[in-house]
Amino acid sequence: MSTFGALNTAYRGLTAAQQGMNVAGQNIANAATEGYTRQRVQQSSIVAPAQGLFGSGRPEAGNGVSVDGIARLGSSFLDSGVRSTAAQSGYASARSSALQGIEGMLQEPGENGISTALQGFWSAWQGAANQPNDSAAKGLVLQAGNDLATKVSSSYRSLEDQWSSVRGQAQGAVDAVNAAATQVAAFNTSIRSTLAAGGSANELIDARAKLTETISRLTGGTVREQADGTVDVHVGGNALVMGSSVRALALSGTQTADKLGTAVQLEWADRPGAAIAVADGEIAGALSVLAPAANGGAIDSAAQSLNKFAGDLRDAVNALHFGGRTSAGTSSGNFFDPAAAGPAALALAVVPKAAAEVAVGVAGAGNLDGSLADQISQLGTGPGSPDSAWANIVTGIGVQSRGAQQHEALSSAAEISAQSNRASQASVSLDEENVSLLTNQHAYQAAARVMTAVDEALDVLINRTGLVGR
Repeated sequence: MSTFGALNTAYRGLTAAQQGMNVAGQNIANAATEGYTRQRVQQSSIVAPAQGLFGSGRPEAGNGVSVDGIARLGSSFLDSGVRSTAAQSGYASARSSALQGIEGMLQEPGENGISTALQGFWSAWQGAANQPNDSAAKGLVLQAGNDLATKVSSSYRSLEDQWSSVRGQAQGAVDAVNAAATQVAAFNTSIRSTLAAGGSANELIDARAKLTETISRLTGGTVREQADGTVDVHVGGNALVMGSSVRALALSGTQTADKLGTAVQLEWADRPGAAIAVADGEIAGALSVLAPAANGGAIDSAAQSLNKFAGDLRDAVNALHFGGRTSAGTSSGNFFDPAAAGPAALALAVVPKAAAEVAVGVAGAGNLDGSLADQISQLGTGPGSPDSAWANIVTGIGVQSRGAQQHEALSSAAEISAQSNRASQASVSLDEENVSLLTNQHAYQAAARVMTAVDEALDVLINRTGLVGR
């Protein structure tokens, strides 16, 4: 190697050390940046030049160091684990949230729950049985019946509102996926062109990884990396993003037209009517609770149970009340309206408008007979009673909600574990970066010292060795 070659070697050492300090500074600056993956300078030694035919044959030193690139210290395997657990956690979270909403709507146990209204209803009938000629007692029956009907219909409307809310959340998730997919495609284009030009796209890859993780959480989508630096994102086995091209997702129906019991499915916007099979992600969790009762939809199942409860309660009370005798000796009709249109829970309504229309006795037993009211008051007892049916509904929803919460806790723990495993490799350690910074600083000083030494040697060789011809 010539003396001037040694200068070039020292210069390469300076630039490599400076690049190392720059990368360490970048890592330190982004230690708290969400989604940032630490980086390292990739270096390799430059071999000595090959000797020609008339070479000296002596071993030659290498020509210094080459900065080959800036590596992103992420792991595709760990990233895939985070996306997979995020998809499962998203599904469990959506179901748990919906079921907790149903459970909260019941307000059981509590003074505003249907069970309390049922107890008040039976108690009012017992009071009327004890005082069959008391208008106030029969007025309490009307009040308790209207209160029970109001709470049943209010519960059904709460289920309708929750269904619409979950439907809206699912639509918002689909819109978020479409927006994220568009951004992923744009990042693919930028990353491909940057890498093709020999540049570093690490920060662009970090930003894209956050978007693909969001898509996986919402849809359970999978990611495939390509050789040119782009990624393909698949949902339900079909490509959502491929290179720079994007397909949009859509939900069947519309937010304004869909109602409780409507079948909602995820579709490709360019192929309406063909459902996309998604098993994980928040959208899949939302669709599982939005499904009709026949397909296991939690909200519609609760609504159908409430309708059956209301219908059975109506029929049981009407079967006794119809044909009974009021305290005035007249024959009575139905207590609850049997012909009201719409869902039974929503249409539950008390027919008598005045206390005198409430039947408390049976025909031929006298005007002070309260046996009918006593029979109605006993409807709340027994294994097939409305109280028992309502308790089974509440218990069933509670068990589902508890199971969903446990599933959410387990999936969240798995997600946290996957994120911790990734962070152990990809996150920035300030201690490690400080060591790297000091190492490169000393390397820079040493390379500068080499350059100074070579410069002094050249000064002696050129200016102090003597003059030609003297």
